[in-house]
Amino acid sequence: MSTPVLVRHPDARTLAAVTAGRLVTTVLDAIAERGRADLSLTGGSMGGAVVEALAHHPQREIVDWTRVHVWWGDERYLPAGDPDRNDTQADAAGLTTLGLLPEHVHRAAGPDVSASAEASAAAYEQTLRSDGGGEWDVVLLGVGPDGHVASLFPGHPAQQSSDTLAVAVHDSPKPPPTRVSLTAGCLSRSREVWFVVAGEDKAGAVAKGVAGAPAEEVSTGLVRGLGRTLWLVDAAAARDLSG
Repeated sequence: MSTPVLVRHPDARTLAAVTAGRLVTTVLDAIAERGRADLSLTGGSMGGAVVEALAHHPQREIVDWTRVHVWWGDERYLPAGDPDRNDTQADAAGLTTLGLLPEHVHRAAGPDVSASAEASAAAYEQTLRSDGGGEWDVVLLGVGPDGHVASLFPGHPAQQSSDTLAVAVHDSPKPPPTRVSLTAGCLSRSREVWFVVAGEDKAGAVAKGVAGAPAEEVSTGLVRGLGRTLWLVDAAAARDLSG
């Protein structure tokens, strides 16, 4: 597994723009090498900012988006179209303008079409196994102030799930309480993992993650890229880092 590399950016807007540029290049390379690209997106403010920057990127038109598959590292177990869902927020940020094929945008089912979060996780895993392309090209992950990534919260039972690719999360410390998340093992099937973090409220979690704090304190150490792991942070999130 790769040793993490830290890359600092002056502010959140620059971080989103540079990350979008990295995505364009990575997608182009993946399509050239393998004929498709598989991206796992993140939610939250930075997840939306990266999608918005990607939608406005001057080189977005040179990508054949029909060859790109999009997934999410986690999803709130809410009905389709709910404004608190990660995929709804990504759509609003400009994901639908890229030219992706609808069948290549893989969404975790909500209670409007699935019987339970367990059923949604099982269906998401089945889709991963049947149409996952083997490995991710890039997994984007935000990091919460409490050290969680996707919906893998430190100390929560779902954090240590290892026998599945996707897991139902109940009693989440952060609302909504019910979610579907990819497991750490599934997220680590990626050629590259990028932790994309902005904001002073994340500084403590970033410092712990970069230092390799145990899983009881931060979940980032459970996820590593096969080829490269990047911490892409803004100055505020890097406040507690030395050097």
